[in-house]
Amino acid sequence: MQRIGLFGGSFDPVHYGHLLVARAAMEEAKLERLFFILAAQSPFKTETPPTPAATRARLLRLALAGKPEFELDTQELDREGPSYTIDTIRAYHARHPGASIHYLIGADHVPLLPKWREADELAESAEFLIIPRPGESEETFPASFRGQVLKGFPFGISSTLLRERARNSLTLEGMTPRAVAEAIERDNIYGTTSS
Repeated sequence: MQRIGLFGGSFDPVHYGHLLVARAAMEEAKLERLFFILAAQSPFKTETPPTPAATRARLLRLALAGKPEFELDTQELDREGPSYTIDTIRAYHARHPGASIHYLIGADHVPLLPKWREADELAESAEFLIIPRPGESEETFPASFRGQVLKGFPFGISSTLLRERARNSLTLEGMTPRAVAEAIERDNIYGTTSS
């Protein structure tokens, strides 16, 4: 049975924390492939629109270059409105019949799983891989959901931090692949606050 990982998010921008989590998922859950699912608009982040999808996709492609086990999937960008996990998982079951689908999820979202769209079907359709946050307590799955908590490689960084550093003209070295950092700086993707 093929084991496929799905890692959804806005990746605004992608950073080493995302890549290390993806690597941990591949190794710990014994995945054969992992797809980075670029969200058009997260239903949990409606207050702030993300950076344009084409820009986020370009940065993700740069970060995934030379890593054939990782692939960018832009199917959620083609849908109208917010991106719902159940729609994406259904699409993967249709494309990969009989595959075991594993969906990566941040520990902060685990208690909310029962409130996700079509939660009962979601619980049956995929196993969840919890991404722990450094220094936070371990989450347990709500009833009917299953999966495992990744040990991973703790890396206390966020896309929010990278956007803020870019706006303040601070280096992104060591936080995201060099090609991504160079593109962000060269194209002033997140704007600068300097005069």
